[in-house]
Amino acid sequence: MKPAPTESPTVAAAVFASGGGTNLQALLDNEIENGPYRVVVVISDREAAGALERAEAAGRIARTIEVRGRSSEDVGSETLALLESLSVRVIFLTGYLRLIPSAVVSAYSRRILNIHPALLPDFGGTGMYGQRVHEAVLASGVQVSGATVHYADEEYDTGTIVGQLRVPVLPEDDAPTLAARVLSVEHRLFPAVADHICEALAQGREPGPFSITPSN
Repeated sequence: MKPAPTESPTVAAAVFASGGGTNLQALLDNEIENGPYRVVVVISDREAAGALERAEAAGRIARTIEVRGRSSEDVGSETLALLESLSVRVIFLTGYLRLIPSAVVSAYSRRILNIHPALLPDFGGTGMYGQRVHEAVLASGVQVSGATVHYADEEYDTGTIVGQLRVPVLPEDDAPTLAARVLSVEHRLFPAVADHICEALAQGREPGPFSITPSN
């Protein structure tokens, strides 16, 4: 008698993005066959988002869920219906500039991960995204910045921190040069955290402490 087929350990993931999707690409590039996760759908609030083009190029489902002019309840219902239809178990936010509806946060508690281009809890909150973050870092005079992955909740950048990587802030930096340095570690950090979290989900356990060795 043949043994019953076992469920794949690979966790189905959704990626939410509002922009070009370079962190999405890092997640896609990190995938391996039967690995910890597989991106099955990319969702954006913007029809013209470059992330949707990356999804289609990778053979993944690409969807726009309009947010502007709609209630959070309506957006949440549409989002959950799509996620549930694809058996999504974890959500990665890669430059998604909208608050996640409370119904989605509740359904995916501690399974929504966001990447932020600074060392939270500093330089986060409403309006702190993109170049604004790096301008604020430079204006503060700090000598170290970096990237943070945290669990997302119903507010901007307040969820529990999962992992961080640091980069120096150099005397000659402007916002674009600092942004490029931070982005390079974002592309290392997010895939590593995704592997760590999804390995635990696949095994039915809580993720243990996460750490990553800084590059030289």
